[in-house]
Amino acid sequence: MKAVILAGGFGTRLRERITEVPKPMAPIAGRPFLEYLLDTLNKHKVSEVILATGYMANKISDHFSNQYKDIKLSYAVEEKPLGTGGAILYAIDHLSVKNDEPILVLNGDTFLKTDFTEFYSWYKDNEIDLGLVLREVENISRYGSVKLNGDKIIGFQEKGPSGSGLINGGIYILQKKLFSSFKVGESFSFEEDILQKIYTKFRTCGYISDGFFLDIGTPQDFDKAQTELPQAILTSKKS
Repeated sequence: MKAVILAGGFGTRLRERITEVPKPMAPIAGRPFLEYLLDTLNKHKVSEVILATGYMANKISDHFSNQYKDIKLSYAVEEKPLGTGGAILYAIDHLSVKNDEPILVLNGDTFLKTDFTEFYSWYKDNEIDLGLVLREVENISRYGSVKLNGDKIIGFQEKGPSGSGLINGGIYILQKKLFSSFKVGESFSFEEDILQKIYTKFRTCGYISDGFFLDIGTPQDFDKAQTELPQAILTSKKS
């Protein structure tokens, strides 16, 4: 398997906690957050990762260089902001992949414990065009929610309403050829320009995970991550 990690965000909401590194490099219990993501991918035999970087890109490449454990690393550095969709497409263009080869895509500021091997098999076995990892949470107001019929996605609800529900966990599996079906420019949003449209035209399905979930996007969650993320990793190693 090959993967793209979106690691180019500015991390504006975390400025009161971190200023010297980009958000994906935020120190969690003495280690960059990205290392936790890469450890999980390495465990599931992901062989190559493209890091889609932008803001403070050199902080990431200087730390990791071109190898992390068994994973070959390379970088797609945005010279200007491309949005999440533009960053994914730009990164995929740097991968030596066929047009119909499945690629994992992860947000670089979110951790959701997922069996990527099983996720990949589920995608292939069910002939899915786009697969999303979903997570049930008690309060969807910060994230918005995803509506399912069976495992087929039938809608997305914007942020705002509270209550429990399924949210987008920030992990996808897709093929490069998918983008050719949409009229997008160089810079575009994956969430608004692809996700909000694709489920009406293509087989778009949700894979539900009940694994540990954490988004480090706010100071409060960054503080929680210092103890909760290492503990979750330790617990999973024992189980």
